[in-house]
Parts: sequence; C-alpha cells; structure tokens
Amino acid sequence: MHRQFAGPMSTAAEVVTRRKRISVKGIVQGVGFRPFVFQLAHELNLSGFVLNCSSGVIVEAEGPDQTLEILVRRLRQDKPPLARIDSLEIDDLPFLGDDRFSILASRPEEGAFALVPADVSTCADCAAEVIDAANRRFAYPFTNCTNCGPRYTIIRELPYDRPKTTMEPFVMCAACQAEYDDPLNRRFHAQPNACAACGPSLRTIPERHEPMHFARQSLANGNVLAIRGLGGFQLACDARNTAAIAALRARKRRSEKPFALMARNLAVVAAQCVVSREEAAALSGPEHPIVVLARRADCALPEELAPGNDTLGVMLPYTPLHSLLFRDLDLLVMTSGNISEEPIVIDNVEASERLGAVADVFLLHNREIHTRVDDSIVRISDGEPRLIRRARSFAPHPIDLGRTVPDLLACGAELKNTFCLTKDRYAFVSQHIGDLKNYETLTFFEQTLSRMKSLFHIDPIAVAHDLHPHYLSTRFAQSLEGMRTIGVQHHHAHIASCMAENGLREQVIGVAMDGTGYGTDGAIWGAEFLTADLASFERRAHFRYVPLAGGDTAIRQPWRSALAYLRDTFGDAIPSGLLSSVASGDRSLVERMTARSINTVPTSSCGRLFDAVAAVLGTRTEVTFEAQAAIELETLARKAGSARPYPFEVQGSAPMQIDFRPMFDAIVAQMAHEFDRSMIAARFHETLAEVIESICLRIREQDVLNKVCLSGGTFQNLLLLERTLLRLRARGFEVFLHRHVPCNDGGISLGQAAVAGERIERGE
Repeated sequence: MHRQFAGPMSTAAEVVTRRKRISVKGIVQGVGFRPFVFQLAHELNLSGFVLNCSSGVIVEAEGPDQTLEILVRRLRQDKPPLARIDSLEIDDLPFLGDDRFSILASRPEEGAFALVPADVSTCADCAAEVIDAANRRFAYPFTNCTNCGPRYTIIRELPYDRPKTTMEPFVMCAACQAEYDDPLNRRFHAQPNACAACGPSLRTIPERHEPMHFARQSLANGNVLAIRGLGGFQLACDARNTAAIAALRARKRRSEKPFALMARNLAVVAAQCVVSREEAAALSGPEHPIVVLARRADCALPEELAPGNDTLGVMLPYTPLHSLLFRDLDLLVMTSGNISEEPIVIDNVEASERLGAVADVFLLHNREIHTRVDDSIVRISDGEPRLIRRARSFAPHPIDLGRTVPDLLACGAELKNTFCLTKDRYAFVSQHIGDLKNYETLTFFEQTLSRMKSLFHIDPIAVAHDLHPHYLSTRFAQSLEGMRTIGVQHHHAHIASCMAENGLREQVIGVAMDGTGYGTDGAIWGAEFLTADLASFERRAHFRYVPLAGGDTAIRQPWRSALAYLRDTFGDAIPSGLLSSVASGDRSLVERMTARSINTVPTSSCGRLFDAVAAVLGTRTEVTFEAQAAIELETLARKAGSARPYPFEVQGSAPMQIDFRPMFDAIVAQMAHEFDRSMIAARFHETLAEVIESICLRIREQDVLNKVCLSGGTFQNLLLLERTLLRLRARGFEVFLHRHVPCNDGGISLGQAAVAGERIERGE
C-alpha cells in the first residue's frame, strides 16, 4: 500500500537527470516529516518516494541536479518544528523514471533503530478545535495531530505505526481515516488520531453520564481528583482551597514538599509569579514542563502549597483533557499520582488499589499507557532552561556523544535514578525513575530498561555502576551475567556527565557538590574538586571531613550535621544556647556514637554543610524531604543584600582540605549577638562561592587548566550558582553547566556511560 499524488509535473523522461537516495536519521518519525517531504517534492516537481524505516526516513528522489540540491538544503532548513536531523546521507542511484512522488508503507530493517519522538503538548491548531463549538472535535479530550500529542508513552515498537502503539484497539471512523490518509492534512499518519466517534473515552468513579462536568464540579467542591493523564495518574485539587491541599498532603503522606501547580494560561501564572521572557518561553514551548518560578510579593496563593519556599513549580495544560478542567477554576494542584516514594500509577485497576484512599473521584480513560513518564521540571538559570527532572517531553530524546561508542548500560545512582543506554553515537537517558529504594521502583527500572533496549535494539556489552556497594542500582549491575562491570566514582560521574553533554573529552577542573557520594577511601564525599577527563580523575581538594552519626537518619536530622561541625570547631566547649530545640537525650546519644565511632562515617558533603548552617541558625533541625534545609537557607539568604564571605582556611596539598572552622566560629559569635540571620545565610553562600573560586585558581596555577565543569545537586541553588559564575568568569575561566540532563543525580547515568565508553576505547 502507498499513497500517491499525481500532480501537474512533467514526465520523468523529459526532466530527470539523476536519482538520489537520502537517508535521514534523527527525530523524524511521528513529527510530520514524511508529509513535509511529500509536499516539498511536489513543490519542486520531483518524483520518487519517501518512507519510514527502522533507522529513520528514506527519500528517493529524481530530478535535475540543481533541484535535488534545493531539496537537500530545504530538508535541513525547513524541517517540521518537532523534527531533529542528526545525519543526512546522500547516495547516487540508477535512474528509474518514476512519474510521481509517493509515500510508501514503512519498511522494517533488521538491527536498525530510529529515534523515538517524545510526547508533545497540544498545538495551537488542536487547542482551537477543542474550544470551537462548530468543530467535530469540540471538547474532545484526546484531540491531537502530527504536530502534537502522545508519542513515547504509547509506542510499543518501531517503526512508529498505529498497530505498534496502544491506539491499535481504536478503529478510525471514516472522517478520521480520511485525515490519516491525506498527505496534505496535518493529521496524515498521526498515529493517535481519533475523535469522539472512534477514539478513547472518559468515565468517572463514581460513574456519571458527563465525566468532564463531574470532574470539574468535584474540584470546585474541594475534592481530590485522580486523573489518568498522558504518562500516568495525577492528583489534583483546587490550589486556592487550603482544606483540599491539607487533605491531599495527609493522604499522599507528603507533609511539606512543594506541590506542582497547573494554571489555565500564562496570564494566571504571571498574576502569582515573576515570569521572565525565558520562563514564559519554557512554560509555553512544546514540552510544557513544570517551571520553577519566584513568587510575586503580592502572591495570594496559600503558603501550604510550598511551605517555607519563595518559589512555585507551575505548568500549563499540555493535553486537551487538562485544558477542559479549567472552566470553573484557574489554578490546580497537579502532583504525581502515587504514594510518597512509589512510582506513578498508570493502570486504572492499579489506581483504585493504590490511590483509593487518596482520591475522592477518579477521572479515567481507556487508552493504555505503555510507558509511565512523570512531568519534567526545569528552572531558568544563566539565561537557559536547566532540567531538574528529565521526563515527559524530554525523554527519550538522546544526547549526541559526537563519536561512536559500543552498546553500554549505565545504572545510575540511588536517588533521582535514571539509567542510560548507548548505541552508535547516542546516549539514551531514561525518564526519571525515582529513588531506587523499594521493590516497586526497582520493578519500574527493570520494565523501562527492557522496553528501551527492545525499542532501540541495544544489547549492552558492559554495564557501569556507582561504587556504593549497597545501592540497588549497583547490585542490579553486578547481578547481570555475561557483561563486564565498570565501577565509576559518583563525583567523577557528575563531572563526566557535564563533559559529555558539552562535548568535552580533554582534562578539566571539575567541581562536584552534592549530598552523598561513596568515595574511594570509604568516606562519604560531597564537595569535590577534581582534575578529570572522561576516563579518570584526581581528587585535588575537598571539604575537611567531619564525623556524621546515624547514616540516613543524619540526612533527615540536620542538627546532627550541625553538632558534628560545632564539635569540630569548639570541641567539648560548644557555646550554650545552640541546638536548644534538640532533646538532650538525642544529643547525648549522637555524641556517644561519634566518640566511639559507632554507625559514624566521615563526610565532606556540601549538602551536610548546608544542613549544619541551617540548624545552627535555627532554620531547620529536621527535614521531611531532600534538600529542604538547603532550600530554606537559600530562601533566607535572598532576603539580604550583597554580603562578604566568612573566613576559611585551605590546608594540605594532596588533596587540599577546606576548613570551615573559622566560619563557624564567626557565625556562632554573630548568633550570640542576635545578628541578622538572613545576612548570615547570605554570607555563607558568598563563602562557598569564594571557596570555589580560590580552589579553581590554585588548580589552574598548578595544572594550566581553564575549563571548569560544575555539577551536583547543590548547583540547583541559584544563589550559589549565580555567585560562583560571577566569580569564575571574572577570573577568565570558561565554565560549563548542565542543560540536557539534571546536574543532580538524575544526570549520573550519562556520566557513568561516558566514562565506561572512554575506558573501553582506551583498552582499560
């Protein structure tokens, strides 16, 4: 079967001088590339064909040399907005004398693979149809076309054709089929194409005849709504209703962690948050991620949405289903449909079991979600969108490594886990998996890995993993048979990740700052200055070790870090009045554990340093979610103006150690005189920025290196990042940041894969 357009073109015998095959690889399936080629060939009066294959798109065209050159140029320049061309190969073929240009059926290729398009938010044309009462898709919640709609979440295998998606059970009506078959229609071969007469449909629990009306009414009445969305379930409630927010927090077991919001439109967002031009572009772009924004001074939203935080994570509706919820309300809480620490739910039956005690009402549909994908989160820094969580609309877009690497698997870290697969020149970083600490998340990891290996025809010859022996990701890697295992130190992986996405292979100065990473000496690292290339690293400096008692408990109780730093600074003579909210029995227990080295480990963690300062200031002695103390310390620091750094010392040389005892001595003295806590927090941030500048200068002087890569979750702190960039650039350093993967542990898997590939290439 093929579709043809017999246009008003001259016969092949009169004009055809050559025939060329153009093989296009990249994101060229499911993005309107074939109809674009068809229309371009017709405009240029060329004959031949275009088809999808397992590796991308093949074009064979006949015509005059000059016209074929125009075709190739316009394929690159005028491609559809969602397409991405990574390679375009041209071969001469014998002239065949075709008299028309056709779109042929897809052609499978053994062992080949194509790039899978990510899910795309509703385009303007489809959005207009949904609100047009005269249109046959009026109020249809699954409206889409070639330029928008589900992709990755519904694809079972490639080539990307409807029978290989979860749309297979829905037989198109005559009107939809006519659109699907028409190369000049924007729904030509739009695999999820459907309408109310033939496509997926909604229902509610409890059952109602008008599901969408009932869902809107339930939200307006203060109920919690579970929505089966694009990549999984979401839990929603009225973002202005404090009782509904409190109920959702209690049921979801999420006491203080900020909730994401969905707003009717950009104007609603701008009424509550400061929105820059770059932030508006990120909110409205084809990805429609959650964007972290600063609250306006006159923001009228409840503090309970993000307690102790001066930012809000907001997104716009990215499916017609979401848009249709906003008739009566303008702002909704829209959070992942799960219980804390579990993967998002995707199945209707599973939802009733796992979310039955959370939601009052369920809004369901009958289109299967093949792959669960959470919402992506970005934040604008240094003028660019930076990913905090890489998921919907970004996964599974690959990172081009710039060179061919073998098939590899990298299993990532424990927190914010992703894995990475490589093939040819591409690194495929999975969507956000979550914290790999329970059976449910490990199952999600294994299912997604199996699907991505099959989708991209990847058969790894080696597996990279973190050095921590107890991580589930490490144990999974070591359980695989018949594959070489390659251990990669956590902070080297952070720097290698930044290098890989910036196309660097030469040695750089790496600054990796985060909460936890297993060091080569058995200590918990977390503030590391490295000289590194992709294959190896040398630790050049780190924060002075302090003893941390209690393992994971210490992460949940920042006062333990504070006690460690205070004892390191003052010994047994800690000034009175500090950590007064901590029970004396708990404090005595930790002091005994430290003195006897019971369940105590030395750490250089930057995250624990933030915890310590936050606890000393009385900002936060216990946390309910990761980095809560650091977030609140940054919020406090932004209330102050410019600040000068505290004193610190640099000791030793191999590696250097940064000693913060002078800083704590100064902070405690200021606390005794009731000094402004916001200024203390600001001075602390400035101190860290000066530490980074000072150590980078010392390394540059010794090693003549000028490129600096910044990585690790601590650099999600925009105040610290801004101050660090200002100082390093003023000193002439060339600084590289993350953009395509998170700087937090969500980017670790890319770094592990880059290190493993480099070591294999070098024969190590």
